[in-house]
Amino acid sequence: MTIADRWLLPDGMDEVLPPQASRMEELRRTLLDLYHGWGYDQVMPPPVEFLDSLLTGTGTDLDLQTFKLTDQLTGRMMGASADVTPQVARMDAHSLRRQGPVRLCYCTNVLRAKADQHQGGRSPVQVGVELFGHAGLEADSEIIHLALTSLSAAGASEIHLALGHIGIYRSLVEAAGLNDDQERALFDALALKSPGALAEQVRMSVSDPALADMFNALGELHGDISVLQHARDVFAGGPVSVKTALDELDALYQGVLAHFDVDLYVDLAELRGYAYHTGMMFAAYVPGYGQALAKGGRYDDTGRAFGRARPATGFSMDLKQLASLAQASPAKGAIWAPAEADEALSLVIASLREQGERVVQALPGQRTGPAEHGCDRRLEFIDGRWQPTTLAQETRA
Repeated sequence: MTIADRWLLPDGMDEVLPPQASRMEELRRTLLDLYHGWGYDQVMPPPVEFLDSLLTGTGTDLDLQTFKLTDQLTGRMMGASADVTPQVARMDAHSLRRQGPVRLCYCTNVLRAKADQHQGGRSPVQVGVELFGHAGLEADSEIIHLALTSLSAAGASEIHLALGHIGIYRSLVEAAGLNDDQERALFDALALKSPGALAEQVRMSVSDPALADMFNALGELHGDISVLQHARDVFAGGPVSVKTALDELDALYQGVLAHFDVDLYVDLAELRGYAYHTGMMFAAYVPGYGQALAKGGRYDDTGRAFGRARPATGFSMDLKQLASLAQASPAKGAIWAPAEADEALSLVIASLREQGERVVQALPGQRTGPAEHGCDRRLEFIDGRWQPTTLAQETRA
């Protein structure tokens, strides 16, 4: 190993340098203020928890993403948080135990053993909101609207929103009476987006001809709003819950169109988060990014494992990705102060900093000057007092 290799970061881990770090902090504050204005209270989950709490009710996908370590105090296994949502669900169910709808938001670092193929790398800064205690369509609509508003606040100008509903697939599986192995095989065939593979698996697993036709059609039901009407025809003889899900998607679709100028897309075979979600799901994309910048949906009863089943819906984003939507603002400039032990100078510097100015004071023996530190002004002693003056252009060049 060379000396240079020692400082290489692990794959998927990155550092954030100026000025992008400032951009991220500015955006973090903007989003948290936005959520506060909508009535969401901020929470700060711990970076690690005992595994039996952290992974309760989350399925195997999150387990594979979780870094595991041993607590030196108890000998118990712990995990680094790879997704904040289950932690916030625990807070609502176990720690807060409030009555009625509860709105919570967060912005914190998470760590993943492997990169999430749908969103972010191995060390994202996860920001999002969760709404607990309301099973109605109004809560889902609020979450989608807040996600789109968040993207706009981050600088997204062309948003593509994909809507789906995991309840349709779940209802068909239940009606067909599939066992776990059959369900998993069918799930994998749908995920491949291969009509041939899907038809073969349906032939092997679904005995009811009408349900078989519905499963085969499911893989083709994606596109604009006309997909929903086509789906009503396809599932006319299907479970009532499927029709309810289509009505919900239609209402959400129309609600988004009424408030946002976005490109809407419906995909009834999108099963991302199948083990996690229970109802509507959405993902928001922006040109130039291969991954969804915001994703979310309904995940009712996650808190059951913590002693309190509650309706829940929410979304999450990676602040690092969001911050790259717009260039970091140019530095506002700073004031260069000389390295003098002068009480009057110290008072002026303190006063300027209290006013929000950035003041960089030189250190004794320092060889770099104002230009290297982004200063556009300097403090000079003029007419018996210290006052800022503009640096000449050539001095700053």
